[in-house]
Amino acid sequence: LPQEHRTLLLKMKEGEAELARLRSVEGDKLAQQDRSAQLEKEVAALREKIHHLDDMLKSQQRKVRQMIEQLQNSKTVIQAKDAVIQELKERVAYLEAEVRSNLEMHDRIEHLIEKQVSRGGHSARARSKSEYVSR
Repeated sequence: LPQEHRTLLLKMKEGEAELARLRSVEGDKLAQQDRSAQLEKEVAALREKIHHLDDMLKSQQRKVRQMIEQLQNSKTVIQAKDAVIQELKERVAYLEAEVRSNLEMHDRIEHLIEKQVSRGGHSARARSKSEYVSR
């Protein structure tokens, strides 16, 4: 009977120790489940932030592409206008040369007319280049 008593006490202590260990393991499992749930929430929040940032990045990239396209279009327009300006400058230079040539020709004709009129006894007043330019 004392032997049986000791055996039962020993079994009871072993059972209590096992129960305490199981409770400890069970507590660890609950703590792990809580931590796991917390981590899942954090991961979901981070995924949402990443998705939002990706959307913002795509939007910015679209805006940059549109700005580049606008700049290229503006550059093309400016180049076309520069070409027109250059053509007009060349035309102006050509016309100025024509005007000079015409004035020289006019002065020669005036001079020849004066010579012929002076031979005939009539006087004619020669017009200067500046009078024709101012007209």
